[in-house]
Amino acid sequence: MRTGDGGEPAGASPAAGGVDGGIPMGSEPMEMRKRQMPVHEAPGAAPALQAVGSRGSNACCFCWCCCCSCSCLTFRNQEQRPTRASHELRIDDLPSCEESPSPTLEEVNAWAQSFDKLMITPAGRNAFREFLRTEFSEENMLFWMACEELKKEANKSIIEEKARIIYDDYISILSPKEVSLDSRVREVINRNMVEPSQHIFDDAQLQIYTLMHRDSYPRFMNSALYKDLLRSLSEKSAEA
Repeated sequence: MRTGDGGEPAGASPAAGGVDGGIPMGSEPMEMRKRQMPVHEAPGAAPALQAVGSRGSNACCFCWCCCCSCSCLTFRNQEQRPTRASHELRIDDLPSCEESPSPTLEEVNAWAQSFDKLMITPAGRNAFREFLRTEFSEENMLFWMACEELKKEANKSIIEEKARIIYDDYISILSPKEVSLDSRVREVINRNMVEPSQHIFDDAQLQIYTLMHRDSYPRFMNSALYKDLLRSLSEKSAEA
């Protein structure tokens, strides 16, 4: 057999010879796999990390050893519950409708002629308010009615008190019953709240009136609520 200068067979490589620094043949791929194994997470690592993450999200004061039963979290939860209960109580205390006689067939027909004729009667406002409640926009009517009541006041202290209540209930961005107003109107109201008058919300009231007219009124006229009322009154009129 022909040999090279070092006595090894010609053309032979260290790997082919089976010896390379004491590492047996075929051990290089095994070593590469061992180096790659730390890249993959151990089977139990993900739950452990999730447990730590969930504990950290519930911890207070950035303390990683706290749990969801932390005393200050319990205090915060107890502090929030009365606030929600108070808000629910205020909504329940609102009158379901204005006192008014049942509408006549002539009145209900007149509602279809214009939005003004609908809003001018208590029966029309009650029916429209009931429809707004189904669309979760009853606050528009409530705000409009509150502004109408404010205009009737003459006592300065009562005006200031009612204006503050209306602002907190319908103008404040923190209120769940906030109505949709543009920034210009809000800025004017905020400036005038220093010394409110009974007309402080006039621009806002007009804006909400226009919104109800353009947006909700057409849907009310096509609603089952209005059509059922109209049909019921028509049948009663025919029977009479």
